[in-house]
Amino acid sequence: MPSHSEHGGHESEKVDASAGFERSDTNVTGVAVFLIALLIFVAVTGMLCYGIGKVINAHLNKEDGPNGKWTKTADVRQLGNMPSSPELQNKIAELTKSFPTPRVQTDDGNQDVADLHARESLLLDNYSWVDRRAGKVRIPIERAMELIAERGLPVAPAVQTPPLLTGDGRPAVTLPLTDGFAPTAYEQAEAQEAAKTQQAQK
Repeated sequence: MPSHSEHGGHESEKVDASAGFERSDTNVTGVAVFLIALLIFVAVTGMLCYGIGKVINAHLNKEDGPNGKWTKTADVRQLGNMPSSPELQNKIAELTKSFPTPRVQTDDGNQDVADLHARESLLLDNYSWVDRRAGKVRIPIERAMELIAERGLPVAPAVQTPPLLTGDGRPAVTLPLTDGFAPTAYEQAEAQEAAKTQQAQK
């Protein structure tokens, strides 16, 4: 039977663990070489950073040019802490309350959509000025529909369409394209609750 050494392996060395600790000393030379190399690396890196900073500052000073009438080098440390202004703080607080950044929604967006539809309904159902100087007024949509039914829509000139190619067909549009304003489920629920409240009050 071939031995373990014939297969290219080495027998594991037997370790005497009776003492409970290693009998060999630490390689002091390796530790010293590592520390010296680390110090050299830190020193070289610091010198490189210092040199790069000098080069960048010299380039910036060359582009900026010398201090003139409108430029002056100031030591901000001499200014100390700037006094706080209560008026400025109050203005900042008001702006923060009015326009918080970022503006976080308090719900999942249903209220924002409801407010948008309320503003749209306000414009669609009431008279409002478009341009007071020019005398242009926005009229309710119901009144606009009545005027269109009475007067009709302006007739646009006929559009010259090129002849169809072989195999082509004219697109067919199914009317109506839309059924108008559609409130969301959230708005429908709000309207139903409002109707129930009105009935209960009656």
